[in-house]
Amino acid sequence: MIIDHRESYWQSVQPGLVILAAIVLSPLLILQGLVARRTVPKLPEPPGSRDGTEGIGRPLRLLIVGDSAAAGVGATHQDEALLGQVVSRLVDQYQVSWALRAATGNKTAAILQWLDAQPPQRFDVAVTSLGVNDVTGMVGRSEWRRQQAELRETLKSKFQVKTLLVSGLPPLHGFPALPQPLRWVLGARATQFNDDLRQDIAADGAATFLDLRFTADTTLIASDGFHPGPGIYAEWGARVAAKISEG
Repeated sequence: MIIDHRESYWQSVQPGLVILAAIVLSPLLILQGLVARRTVPKLPEPPGSRDGTEGIGRPLRLLIVGDSAAAGVGATHQDEALLGQVVSRLVDQYQVSWALRAATGNKTAAILQWLDAQPPQRFDVAVTSLGVNDVTGMVGRSEWRRQQAELRETLKSKFQVKTLLVSGLPPLHGFPALPQPLRWVLGARATQFNDDLRQDIAADGAATFLDLRFTADTTLIASDGFHPGPGIYAEWGARVAAKISEG
């Protein structure tokens, strides 16, 4: 994978500048957002079992929750999506029982509502993938941080998760589907969310941050110019599996 050395620029963008740009450019940004929603191809969530058990070794209960990326949009089957990439790397060590609970458009609030409606269960590992829809849906940074903290606490208390792997936000500033200046504004805001999440998890100490900004190669993005392609899912899955094996 090619490391995105341009990330330092986005980390240096001041929050006030992003807010000012969003206000000044709001009519254009709204128009570009509407156009993008109509013109960006709507890729389906891939087929494949979202619940199952496979492998040999000690039992491992795995939960993946989140948005369209967690659901595997951009892959042709769950086998080449995040779920399949993780499970395939663990089945020689563990008997993996998995549950995938993700859908296109999910924000953090939607996953919180779903978790609240479920009976208490036990999972050894939980992987989250959330934030892009919170950014594009203009959820406030402080509210999003609060929701993410509640999400982590719910997974650890109600679902007895011992290993919590929290995926960061992807580099929206490099997504070909987004026109400028919408790409710049959303990219800068996503970087702020990503940095907030990294800092909060470092302070938490009971979760691990997974950096998804590991490539600047746009050829690895799906055909819609917005979602991960199989190559990104493979790297993401490898990193998740490595963290689980370390534990």
